Amino acid sequence: MKIGIILGSVRDSRKGELVAEWVRSHAAQTGGADFEVLDLREFHLPLLTSATLPSMANRTYDSPEVTRWSAAVDACDGFVMITPEYNHGVPGALKNAVDSLGPEWTGKTIAFVSYGADGGVRAVEQWRQIVANFHMIDVRHQVALQLFTEFDQHGLQLQDRREGEIKALLDALVTLTNRLQAA
Repeated sequence: MKIGIILGSVRDSRKGELVAEWVRSHAAQTGGADFEVLDLREFHLPLLTSATLPSMANRTYDSPEVTRWSAAVDACDGFVMITPEYNHGVPGALKNAVDSLGPEWTGKTIAFVSYGADGGVRAVEQWRQIVANFHMIDVRHQVALQLFTEFDQHGLQLQDRREGEIKALLDALVTLTNRLQAA
């Protein structure tokens, strides 16, 4: 089983790299799956302008960048989405990346690790509505990191409870993904 850890910010001096490394280090201790970071910045995705809806494109896209993104997502059985919250919502680049594909997401599992002024919880609530459109199954566990108290010039300064939260999230995601694959 392969789980993609989607680093969903493409901004300069983004905090998501710290979060992705933290998630990856905990994922390495989680049995039952291989984990791979999918850094959205490395895919250079264009804005979705294709006349063909991604859900109807049969995994054949106009852009080589989208085709590469499609292959990376398609190779995964589930995902941990690392999402910042921008202006009380989802980040545009990550929304575009999700919208650029169709069947690659369908029926797969997803868990959310968010960060922002209020932990990124509003972005995750929007993501839960968005991924439902792809019939994705989201785990209820969530890690919501506080931008102003858990990040500083030295990196992450996480609350003690975060260790248990990330373990519970990863365990739930692996268990759910296994159950879906067995079915």
